[in-house]
Amino acid sequence: MKLSFTTLGCPRWDLETIAARAAEYGFDGVDFRGLQGHMNVFELQPFAADWAQTRRRFEEAGLAVTCFSSSITLAIKEREAQNIEELERYAELCGKFGARYIRAFGGKLNGKSRAEGIAAASELLSRADAILRGTGVKLIVETHDDWTRCEDALALLEGTSADTVGILWDVHHPYRMFGERPERTWEVLGPRIEYTHWKDSLPDADTAGKFTYRFMGEGDVPFGDIYSVLQAGGYDGWYTFEWEKHWHPGLEEPEEAFPRYVRYMRGLESSGR
Repeated sequence: MKLSFTTLGCPRWDLETIAARAAEYGFDGVDFRGLQGHMNVFELQPFAADWAQTRRRFEEAGLAVTCFSSSITLAIKEREAQNIEELERYAELCGKFGARYIRAFGGKLNGKSRAEGIAAASELLSRADAILRGTGVKLIVETHDDWTRCEDALALLEGTSADTVGILWDVHHPYRMFGERPERTWEVLGPRIEYTHWKDSLPDADTAGKFTYRFMGEGDVPFGDIYSVLQAGGYDGWYTFEWEKHWHPGLEEPEEAFPRYVRYMRGLESSGR
């Protein structure tokens, strides 16, 4: 089991701290979703002029850069130019860091029809294919926003090549938002699932549709079932912890949440479910 975390969970850590703590806690890689509050890491010196030094720092710590998590939003036509710029910049970074994945969102429909969203996404993904083909880099679309249900996520991928576009299964969202069973998610999306995000929560007793993030194993997301489904399906990708402290500052500190994640996931691995 290859473990990583997104830097969303440690918004105050600098690069040196990220590398040191990741190695100390037993992670195998890091997924970059911002650095110290700046989301577009390609704009920062450690990923621009000093990228070789940054790569060397992580390699010496025994860590892979697993993904660059972008803000690319497929279904929002008005964001097309920004999406393409991010895609090109992150594809360049993937080449420099030996990373395979760029995370993207389907996005919110905001009153548009699903057909309109799919049409906008299709046009963008066609351009993405031309940029990524032959590079070994894939754009992975997260089960999120208005594309959380497996059937809706699959609709975004219609007509795309598995060589350049895949699915990021955030194992929390389909279950929490829609009660979708992991067996169903895998049945529909399994051949295109390239990467996974993990986090736990409990539904709020007093507010329908709301939930509270919890440490791994302290919520009710069926991780044992999810892990079993992934193993049975032959999944050998990353298990990435997404502790959303950047968006929810009240969450516990990464110094507590990150090592707990490693202990929980290693226990899940050793138990076989």
